[in-house]
Amino acid sequence: MKAFVAAIESALPDALLDNEQLSSEYEGWSPDKIYEKTGIRTRRIAAPDQCASDLAVCAAQALMRRAPLDPSSVDFLLYCTQTPDYILPTTACVLQHRLGLPTSCGALDFNLGCSGYVYGLGLAKALIDSGQARTVLLITADTYSKLVNPADKSVRTLFGDAAAATLVVASERETLIGPFVYGTDGAGAENLMVPAGGMRQPAVAHAELIADDSGNARTVNDLFMNGAEVFNFTLRMVPKAVEQLLAKANVEREAVDLFVFHQANRFMLDHLRRKLRIPESKFVIAMEDVGNTVSCSIPLALQHALERGQLASGALVMIVGFGVGYSWGATLMRWA
Repeated sequence: MKAFVAAIESALPDALLDNEQLSSEYEGWSPDKIYEKTGIRTRRIAAPDQCASDLAVCAAQALMRRAPLDPSSVDFLLYCTQTPDYILPTTACVLQHRLGLPTSCGALDFNLGCSGYVYGLGLAKALIDSGQARTVLLITADTYSKLVNPADKSVRTLFGDAAAATLVVASERETLIGPFVYGTDGAGAENLMVPAGGMRQPAVAHAELIADDSGNARTVNDLFMNGAEVFNFTLRMVPKAVEQLLAKANVEREAVDLFVFHQANRFMLDHLRRKLRIPESKFVIAMEDVGNTVSCSIPLALQHALERGQLASGALVMIVGFGVGYSWGATLMRWA
């Protein structure tokens, strides 16, 4: 049996954070300037009492209605998040119960950000190809807004909250997902990190607010991003990953119908597209109304492309995730 993506659904919080509001809080940053730097006009922000798992339930329930999918048929639940409900138990176990999945269902969390969707597809494919499962529910969900200090415009202008649910099922047809290439460089871990809150450095009560040279302020409990280093890493490694995948699949770049990259920010994506000489018509940018949604950005971009007619049945799609870790992954998918 081979694996293929049968359906994708998503869920977004109700609250909006637009450039006009951000501009009123950050002196010298007009709405147009924020858009020029990020390609984002609005972001969806989770409510104070709304967790990533709540959005995950909404996305999964929407998928079950649309597919349609009987919860009892799910053999495995994969949950990708960097904002879990608890240190333990694994949030996937909580989701199994909330979604009414059978107790015979395997369930696990994996902590990856911007590359997480590609890794999740790799895990789902392996479970199906090896005969361990026939129906896999892959959910990505993150609420990075809860990690961002409001005084840090370098990340607050970028990130939005979201969840996406992807149904991966067994098929007797030809291979529809793969091959895969992966990469990891933990030397860059410190460039995109929440320093405190884990076992290495517990959260600091009444942590000091520290400003950097650009006027951004945060504590050790908040998300930190070295934008310049992350940008350099991306321009260095993503083109290599693309070329490695094409070589591994023995596919010419021109044969790829659509390229869907992690939606980091428009400035970065434009640089990558030009460097890789990808026509605009084959390249998806879909963050203007949602922001950088981390592990959810690729499935949201696939939905966006499908709704706008960019993604047709039989299309060969390359998806590439990259970011926090550093971690990256790429695969090809025949849209069924």
